[in-house]
Amino acid sequence: MTINKDSLSSRAIVGMYYERLEAAAQAGWIDQVSNYFTSDQPIEEYVWLSQVPQLREWVGSRQAKGFTGNGIEIKNRHFEATIEILLRDLRRDKTGQLKTRMAEFAQRGLTHFASLLSTLIVNGASTVCYDGQYFFDTDHNEGASGNQSNAITVDISAVPATLHGTVTAPSPEEMQQAIIQSVSKMYTYVDDQGEPINETAKSFLVMVPVGLMNVAETALTLPRVAGVGAVSVDSLNISLAVNPRLTIAGWADKFVTFRTDGSVKPLIRQEETKPTVKIKDESSEYAFDNDAIQLGVDTWRNVGLGRWQGAVQTTLV
Repeated sequence: MTINKDSLSSRAIVGMYYERLEAAAQAGWIDQVSNYFTSDQPIEEYVWLSQVPQLREWVGSRQAKGFTGNGIEIKNRHFEATIEILLRDLRRDKTGQLKTRMAEFAQRGLTHFASLLSTLIVNGASTVCYDGQYFFDTDHNEGASGNQSNAITVDISAVPATLHGTVTAPSPEEMQQAIIQSVSKMYTYVDDQGEPINETAKSFLVMVPVGLMNVAETALTLPRVAGVGAVSVDSLNISLAVNPRLTIAGWADKFVTFRTDGSVKPLIRQEETKPTVKIKDESSEYAFDNDAIQLGVDTWRNVGLGRWQGAVQTTLV
């Protein structure tokens, strides 16, 4: 089977895909809230989620501390996406719609991690993390930490504000106070040795559903209140991420605040194989039988819950 020399070839279509893949950018929040690890086996075990030891006065011999017994396993899953292109479309459309379709195909691959991580976030209040508690929970407890909560509620009617709204449409002042409370909560967390775990934190990301987008953006531009513990709020970097997937999941009165400058992130993404293109081209039996080619992309990867102390779910009440 042959195609007019002026027609697009399957090789050109593959080239379009990789060109768009390199040019496109991932959802901006992915790297901020998750650690990326490569994988070389079906299941990866992460046993490093507790804190390293604090410096102590050297009395007697060294006191080495190994990895915690807590940890999680992440099993790689196989994902694929395949599109079919009729040979007549290769012949008739040299760029146009096919180039646009390849751009969309590449973008789907880039947002796949956003989809997987968003599912973790949405289900965080009902999914167990490394310490045996739900990721967003009110009774995390490790070693000398005591009970700690990263699932908080903020009564917006009780916060100082000149204008009050509703839980799905709070005033900018109420929203700012809720954000500050979530950040402040993060500074209270201690590790399994009773040591503050977020005392050097300066950068945070507030992830909201679409319905809270405008008020959150306004809240973050208002003059900020003075002080979060020993840290001036004005010295903090608090950015905003709007996640439509939270809206699709039904979120309207809650949001999540992440610490973004920690070496261990709240979420984990791992990849055994990067997206690989496979094709049934013009010379294939499939093309002969169906007058079409197929372009498929597949990858082995997955995501998991990391350090809960870097995330706070806030519900407005």
